[in-house]
Amino acid sequence: MRARPRDFIHTTDDLFFATTTYLHPEDRILSFLRYIPDPNGDRSLNGKRYSKVDSKQAYEFLSQNFPDYLFDCDITKVQMMGVPIDRVETILHPEERLEEIMNMADPDELLKKVIKVADTFHEHAGIPYDKMGISGSTLPGLYKTAQSDVDFVVYGLQNHRKAMKAFEEIKKDENGALKGIGPDYWRKLYEKRIKDGSLSYEEFMWYENRKHNRGVVDDSLFDILATRDWDEIHGSYADTTFEPMGTLEVECTVKNAIAAFDNPSVYEVKDVKILEGPDVPLDEVASFTHTYAGQAVEGERVLARGKLERFTGPKSGYRIVVGTTRESIGEYIKLKDLKL
Repeated sequence: MRARPRDFIHTTDDLFFATTTYLHPEDRILSFLRYIPDPNGDRSLNGKRYSKVDSKQAYEFLSQNFPDYLFDCDITKVQMMGVPIDRVETILHPEERLEEIMNMADPDELLKKVIKVADTFHEHAGIPYDKMGISGSTLPGLYKTAQSDVDFVVYGLQNHRKAMKAFEEIKKDENGALKGIGPDYWRKLYEKRIKDGSLSYEEFMWYENRKHNRGVVDDSLFDILATRDWDEIHGSYADTTFEPMGTLEVECTVKNAIAAFDNPSVYEVKDVKILEGPDVPLDEVASFTHTYAGQAVEGERVLARGKLERFTGPKSGYRIVVGTTRESIGEYIKLKDLKL
C-alpha cells in the first residue's frame, strides 16, 4: 500500500490516523492517531460522534484500548504508532478528496473556501488540479464548518514554491482572493502552536509573515502544505536506521534549505557550535512540525534544540529532530540574532 504524508487512514476499528512519512515498513503504515469514536465528541460523520486527540491522549488511548497500533521501531529505536496493514479499512488521499469537492453540486461554506484556494493556485501559479489536495479534518469529513482551517496540499516541491510565490503577490492586492494574516489570526495560531514559550508572539508573527505559506480565505485560515510527488520519493523504509542519543542544542549556519517545507522539513547545516549535549559532527536539523517548516533560509545563523539522532544507511550522520511530539515542548529552530 502506498501512502504519503497528509493521507488519512480509516481503520477497521473506526479510528482515523494521519500518515506521517513517505516510506513504511511492510506490515504497517506509519501514522498518528487523530480522531477516535466518542459518544460525547464534538465532530460527527455518518451519524457517529468523534473527538480529536493530542499526542498524549493518542498514546494513552492506544495503550489502553488498541496496543497493537503501537510498536517498538527497530529503525528509530523508539515506540511509534502505525496502522497494521490488516487493520486498514480505507486510505483517504487529499487529491481525490479535492476532486470530489470540486465536483459537488452544493458544497457547504468551508468546502467553497477549499475550491477558492484551488482555483486561485491553478489560475495564478499554473498548478494542475491533480497536483493539489485537501487534508486535515476536511479529508475524512470530520471538520467543523465554522471553525476548521483549510489544510491545502500541493504535490511536488517546485509546485509548492510556485504556490507560495503566487500567494506572496496575491496578498499584496487588497482585492485578492486570498489574504495575509492579521494580528488576531496570528494570536490564535500562536496559542494553538506554541505551548512552551520557545518563541514570543512577536517572533512567531515575524517568521510566519515571511514564509508565505499561510493565509486567510474568507475568514478561515489556510496552510499551503508541501508533499513530494510520487516521482520525488526514493528509497525504502529499511534503507536508514536511527538511534536516539539524547537532547542537543546547537548554534549553526543553514547550508541548504531546499527541503525546508517538506515532511519532515530538513535543513543541512555547517559551522556547528554545540551549546548543550554530545559533541558530534551534526549534519542536519529536521522538523516534524510545520511550525518550524521554512523557519530559516540558506546562510542564516540559527539556534536549534531537539532530540539528537544518529542515522546510518546510504547516507550516514547526525541530526537534530524537532517535533518529536505534536506540541514540540522544549524543541525549536530560530534565528540567532533576530532583530524585530
